[in-house]
Amino acid sequence: MKLSRQLPLNAIRVFETAGRLMSFTRAGEELGMTQTAVSYQIKLLEDYVGEPLFWRRPRQIGLTETGARLHPKVTEGFELLVDAVQQAKRSAVETLEIHSVPTFASNWLARHLGSFQLAHPDIAVRLLRVSKFEDLATKSADVAIPWGNGPWPGTIAHPLIRLDFTPMLSPKLAESIGGVHEPADLLKLPIISPGDPWWPQWFAAVGIHNPTLIDTKLHSYEAQDLEANSAIAGFGVAIISPFFFKEELASGRLIRPFELACPANAPIQLVYSHSRRNAPKIRAFHAWITATLEAEKAP
Repeated sequence: MKLSRQLPLNAIRVFETAGRLMSFTRAGEELGMTQTAVSYQIKLLEDYVGEPLFWRRPRQIGLTETGARLHPKVTEGFELLVDAVQQAKRSAVETLEIHSVPTFASNWLARHLGSFQLAHPDIAVRLLRVSKFEDLATKSADVAIPWGNGPWPGTIAHPLIRLDFTPMLSPKLAESIGGVHEPADLLKLPIISPGDPWWPQWFAAVGIHNPTLIDTKLHSYEAQDLEANSAIAGFGVAIISPFFFKEELASGRLIRPFELACPANAPIQLVYSHSRRNAPKIRAFHAWITATLEAEKAP
């Protein structure tokens, strides 16, 4: 028997819309149907299922227990259908939109994306620096790269790398106090982003508790690349991840006075919508970034 004769597909589409909007009237407006037609389609599906999917009150509806179990699966099914159709009609070149935390975007991803594009010439890349990651399932990004543990509902998350952090500064600033020889010497210098929780954690690890930090006042950033640039200019000491600043350390623009580095409490992760998990461009990017990071971490 044909699928169209087995399932009331139009009624399922109406159910998804009504359940998402929690209104038969608004569902009708979105679908170009009357409220009566919406109610009729919902009744058809309820008869097919054999149980009510909505409870009804004057000017109010809501999903029953059965409806609440069914709706997310119906929504995912339609998302998979839309994705399949989009893949079928996509042009020879498609775009992968990536939203990434700023420093990972600038100091690692942008420097390595060329190899991904060489390996996948049919995929164009759009990379955006993003500081806030909230409802990732509703964003325009194909993949997101946040730093944290989530949760991000409706998504799949793969930890990519867990970084550490340590103080860094310019050689000139260190020379201004005769060199930085012990952790307490850092307390003589202006501190970039003194409110960063990494500072007390690092100082505690070297035996200095409740340190008094000299605030630079004008330099408080959320992105490590901005903090590093401020440190290179000699404005203060930044607490940042050596992984991102290998070139600056190798060239001597930044120095790392102490080997001690503390681990971050959360990894950088690759996140994408659960409904897009089988999209070829997402699978290709996941495989590439995982392999590239593993190769870089190898001794």
